Amino acid sequence: MRWDIFCQIVDNYGDAGVCWRLARSLSSLHGQEVRIFCDDLPTLNLLASGVDPAIKDKIDIQPWEASYSNARHPVQTPDVVIEAFGCELPERYLAGLFIAPIKPLIINLEYLSAEPWIVDFHAKASPQSHGISKYFFFPGFQKEVGGILVDPIPPEGEKVAKQIPYDLKAVWAKLRSGAKRISIFCYPGAPLRKWLEDLGALGEDVDILLTHGHAELLNLYGEQPIQLPSNLQLLSLPFVSQDDLDWVLSQCDFNIVRGEDSFVRAQLAGKPFIWHIYPQEDRAHEVKLAAFLDLYLEEANQELRLATIAAMTWAMPSQWFKALDLWSTHSKAWRMQLLKNQEDGGLAARLLRFVA
Repeated sequence: MRWDIFCQIVDNYGDAGVCWRLARSLSSLHGQEVRIFCDDLPTLNLLASGVDPAIKDKIDIQPWEASYSNARHPVQTPDVVIEAFGCELPERYLAGLFIAPIKPLIINLEYLSAEPWIVDFHAKASPQSHGISKYFFFPGFQKEVGGILVDPIPPEGEKVAKQIPYDLKAVWAKLRSGAKRISIFCYPGAPLRKWLEDLGALGEDVDILLTHGHAELLNLYGEQPIQLPSNLQLLSLPFVSQDDLDWVLSQCDFNIVRGEDSFVRAQLAGKPFIWHIYPQEDRAHEVKLAAFLDLYLEEANQELRLATIAAMTWAMPSQWFKALDLWSTHSKAWRMQLLKNQEDGGLAARLLRFVA
């Protein structure tokens, strides 16, 4: 089948990351023909960089306006159209679908959520005045909803520790033996300076791996450069592909992630993490975080529950860091549970079964 995925980038890497991972799963694992129409090609191409050309070349990446019907880019009617995160299809593209002899199926792919109500709305029809069938599709952790993007399943960290990606070798050579490792990929609103200062006061040796651009976050508002004790070492990572970031997450003792794609990858890495969920003005993000924690901590004891909730709500490390070993054990068990719940192939496979 032919799939058209429409992606408008809202929070930089997150939306593009999900669309790219879905496209590569559909094309490489399931043999589908996929086009992505994106309103920010530089970001999408960055995420696609470093990927095996045999995978990348299967996906047709186009600018948003290329979906319009004109002499250079005539509309080729797909079988399925994905509106990623509810973005509206261009009117001229939609007009081309009206006159197509066989109408496609339109899928409104929603944001990932652990909230219980999505079970009742998943895969429900959304009646449209134009008559083309449209459905809501909710990614989620429960078996009754759309699943998560599990591909490619990252190997456990200790199994690939020596397989250092080329672009990371220079940074990796600076890591200290015996030091804990923490990766940081968060939004600007995080209390990062205070968090690191508190971590440094614990006296433990920790190597901090800052993802691309995060060194600048530490001096975002023009304050004095951050002063940290010698037991903390800050290292800046270059921009890396999704697969290389997966490897970084698997090699750290703790990860701070954001958005949706890195949130799932942190869980599949089987390591403790903070999910810096995208803040919303109506505070809906707090409800989404609480719903996830209800699932994530369902089997946890009281000590771990309190420590994890404190960490996820940006309490200082001194309030929860001593629970890290207990949290690590829980993270491995959660990874196994996720993979078991998604053994049907997760989001990409469930989409295929739905449209078949």
